[in-house]
Amino acid sequence: MLTTECTQSGFEFEAHFSRSVVARFDGGTMTSDGGALLLGRTDRRLNLVARVAACFRDRRNAAYVSHSVQGLIAQRVYGLALGYEDLSDHDQLREDPLLAMLSGKAQVGEEPLAGKSTLNRLELSTEKADRYKKIHCQTEALDELLVGIFLEAHASAPERLVLDLDVTDLPLHGHQEGRFFHGYYDSYCYLPLYIFCGEHLLCARLRTADQDAAAGSKSEVERIVTQIRRLWPTVEIVLRADSGFCRDELMQWCEEHGVSYLFGFARNELLRRLIEAPMQEAKRQHQASEKPARVFTEFRYETTTGSWSRARRVIAKAEYLDKGENPRYVVTNLSAASWPAQPLYEELYCARGETENRIKEQFSLFAARVSAETLRANQVRLYFSAVAYVLLHGLRRLGLQGTELARAQAHTIRLQLLKIGAQIRITVRKIWISLASSFPRQNIFAHAWTELLR
Repeated sequence: MLTTECTQSGFEFEAHFSRSVVARFDGGTMTSDGGALLLGRTDRRLNLVARVAACFRDRRNAAYVSHSVQGLIAQRVYGLALGYEDLSDHDQLREDPLLAMLSGKAQVGEEPLAGKSTLNRLELSTEKADRYKKIHCQTEALDELLVGIFLEAHASAPERLVLDLDVTDLPLHGHQEGRFFHGYYDSYCYLPLYIFCGEHLLCARLRTADQDAAAGSKSEVERIVTQIRRLWPTVEIVLRADSGFCRDELMQWCEEHGVSYLFGFARNELLRRLIEAPMQEAKRQHQASEKPARVFTEFRYETTTGSWSRARRVIAKAEYLDKGENPRYVVTNLSAASWPAQPLYEELYCARGETENRIKEQFSLFAARVSAETLRANQVRLYFSAVAYVLLHGLRRLGLQGTELARAQAHTIRLQLLKIGAQIRITVRKIWISLASSFPRQNIFAHAWTELLR
């Protein structure tokens, strides 16, 4: 442990050929996040943070407020986007003048941002009156905003929307509210529901792990579909998900409300007997070619247990591989005329794998940091990660099209475009941000800056 104050001004290292090497802490105010300027411009294009802040009700006495709700949310969301996952990181970040500028501080470099305790109270607030927690998150408004931003991204109504539903596990290492053991994931965890349309995030709902994967999905889908159809009443909507969502309640709701669905269907012995002939044909093709072979078939199917309210169209993929049989099934209400069996499975259903990449991006924005005591506080944390994703996706969608980062994931954009060393000089009239001259992607930065001006 250091007990003396260091007064040394220079640190000499081994000479480099004929030159001596001396290090000093005299570089002035610097930041490693110079590319965050593009996040600020993206935020202005989307009007994102201001609208997220409007979803919070502030019951504090304005006379004693140093940090506005909008400033607190901006600080937290920009921090997540830039790779700072913990609230404790903000004890140092609160002195960063660039983050202060992006968070809306008037006196940049003179007044610090919020510390970890203030940010923590933002997450812990409840609907009930509390002496210390007086900022209330209105979850319904945030849910509506996520869908609204998606709708705004389209100049006109698309012909078809495919909504992907999926769940993942958020491991728990403490005794958080709603902590349950999940047999499939073999851990204590939360089981959040995510709904995407392409790369757009429409829903991030934190749930406990003591329930079915599809629990609550009908109400979330109903809310989203209702909001979409208020703007686009005739758009075709298709729900797509794995077998965890193949539930009669959800399928029946879709059939009653003009929504299409395409769900995986778990294997069973009866289904296997129904595809005996196609499977034998696939086996013959495999033996003849020594390559994977698949044969598609379809039939009307009704469960023998009565768990389905009606017979439905099931498509089967009878596939034979070197290791043996690999049958797969999906159930849908899409017509055979518009979607024959093979393209429905290979082109439409298999495309749902892209949702896994979107969920990975949530983890790179620290959605798994659900270490608060209450379920509600962890839901707020999940929202902040979702908003950070919307911000980075907005940068990718509006600023990076036509560049090598147009399809890059969030962590790649962060490392290759946002992490730029910069020197900051503040004068009476200007804030000068001198970005590193050696930054290798200056052309992409300039492209994004131009595109975000539009």
